[in-house]
Amino acid sequence: MEVFFREWERRVPGETRDIARARALADVLGVLEPGVPVLTVVGSKGKGTAATYASAFLAAAGLRVCTVTSPALRTNRDRIRMDGRAVSDAELASLADALDAGIAALPPPARGYLSPSGLFMLAGVLHARRRGADAIVLEAGMGGRSDEAALFPPDVAAITPIFLEHAGVLGDTPAEIAEEKLGVAGPDTLVLSAPQSAEVAGVLGPVERVDEGGGGVPGDLLPAGLGRVSAELGVAAARRLPGVDEPSPRALWDTLASVVLPGRSSQHDVPGSATRVLVDAAIDRTGVAAALAAARRAWGTIDHVVLCLPDHKDLAGAAAELGDLPVTFVRLPLRHLGFTRALPPGWDVVGAEAVTPEALATLGHRVLVLGTGYFTGLVLDAVNADTERLFTSAASPRRS
Repeated sequence: MEVFFREWERRVPGETRDIARARALADVLGVLEPGVPVLTVVGSKGKGTAATYASAFLAAAGLRVCTVTSPALRTNRDRIRMDGRAVSDAELASLADALDAGIAALPPPARGYLSPSGLFMLAGVLHARRRGADAIVLEAGMGGRSDEAALFPPDVAAITPIFLEHAGVLGDTPAEIAEEKLGVAGPDTLVLSAPQSAEVAGVLGPVERVDEGGGGVPGDLLPAGLGRVSAELGVAAARRLPGVDEPSPRALWDTLASVVLPGRSSQHDVPGSATRVLVDAAIDRTGVAAALAAARRAWGTIDHVVLCLPDHKDLAGAAAELGDLPVTFVRLPLRHLGFTRALPPGWDVVGAEAVTPEALATLGHRVLVLGTGYFTGLVLDAVNADTERLFTSAASPRRS
């Protein structure tokens, strides 16, 4: 996997991702023109849910669908999927070899680097071509216009709720961030959006809005809580992709009923103990409140909370929602993330090495785990969560 992270790990302060060089690499790999319809998901929260439900709908319609998401759930294989299943070790190694050869054909980098998420996206589009995918679903990374997803102007773009995330990087206001996200769309892209604040909606303009119930899917096939609007958006966007036929009611029901969303209010047993964790990638006050509500609906009481929020996330909002609950705060040894803010008195503080089944089991029988996607991935790995397949297609692919 060294090729995916090589330039990112060697970057110097002030360097940013080099989209022009990524475009040159895509050209070398022969994937600048994917050759099949592309659906791209952007936004601040809920992108993975929207991408998963869009992919499941397309699979139910009989299409072979390649999905690229970020970050990984447990392993880097999770970032690239065909019909919901993660690529194999051998497939990912072959894609890495192709990227390595392609990078060797480029001039040495002058300023900037090839980002890991961008390289996995290029690898995913290459995998789609190799496997004869009928459609591609891309989850953009942090940005829109400045993301490698913009190299592949989508037929349909789905915009999940946008808020003040990555302030100072993508923009200083939700409006500026929305403008950056919208930049992923090309001139012929159909844009669908979840309900947005008035400020964001004003920037997006006359896009097609998907309100509650707009996905046309029975509510019992959708996730509860904040993820529902993103799931409906994903289904609505998939329906509008060129060449997509409406799946049979049976195929749609069976496929969407099979969807699992690890790390999105998902519950898991901790190996070797009586402890159960509910893991959710909540990063702001609204998300934490929703995760607390989900845990209390499931369990009644919460014994302990494990939280990991770097400086650019909503620590104050999370602390306000958690109140007097016992909290263990995890600091990660990642130089691109800061963990410098003062914490509420009484919170325990540990390092990443404490994310083990044994440590989790000491915290009680019902443990709520909250934080970034990277951190929740560490916990999913520690409890050996099944992330191999996100859904099972109930329809036969158009091509074998």
